[in-house]
Amino acid sequence: GIGIARPRRTESGEGMISTTEFKNGEAIVMDGQLWTIVDFQHVKPGKGGAFVRTKLRRLRDGSVIERTFRAGEKFQEAYIEKRSLQFLYRSGQTLHLMDTKTYEQLEVPESLLGSSAGFLKEDMSLEGQFHDTQMIGIQPPMFVDAHVESTEPGIRGDTSKGGMKPATLETGATIQVPLFIETGDLIRVDTRTGSYVSRV
Repeated sequence: GIGIARPRRTESGEGMISTTEFKNGEAIVMDGQLWTIVDFQHVKPGKGGAFVRTKLRRLRDGSVIERTFRAGEKFQEAYIEKRSLQFLYRSGQTLHLMDTKTYEQLEVPESLLGSSAGFLKEDMSLEGQFHDTQMIGIQPPMFVDAHVESTEPGIRGDTSKGGMKPATLETGATIQVPLFIETGDLIRVDTRTGSYVSRV
């Protein structure tokens, strides 16, 4: 649904947010760009002022940076509207999505999803993030279950690769899986890191 309106928002729909109000997923404007807070940690050193160590993801390209701010530093808060989208199909580098409320169809470059674009399945639900009606990001589900399209048989006793081997999934992505995984297995993948979680 729509993000929760906060009383401190100004007429333009934007307010100020201090480091003390940081939450994971909160969006801020910094250096004229939109960032979401991936992780943060309040640090109170023995002497000197407290500070906040943050990891921020730039919404435009998904790159993550680490920044340290003084405690209490203020930023412009970006109001992000979240909409539920359904993945229909991909053509080339373009993803075709549908807004599940309005049934409006959207075409977006798969680069908006970054590395997790390789884990999309038909009819999958995604979360679209919009700022000023412009789509600025798409979040896939945290975990995706996908069949292994092809992988080499695991050679017992081969520990040179730390017990992992590449496997190509039905979604097109190639990830590292344990040696015991076979072609046709259904496995769970963490879309944020592209890593194997378990056999389903």
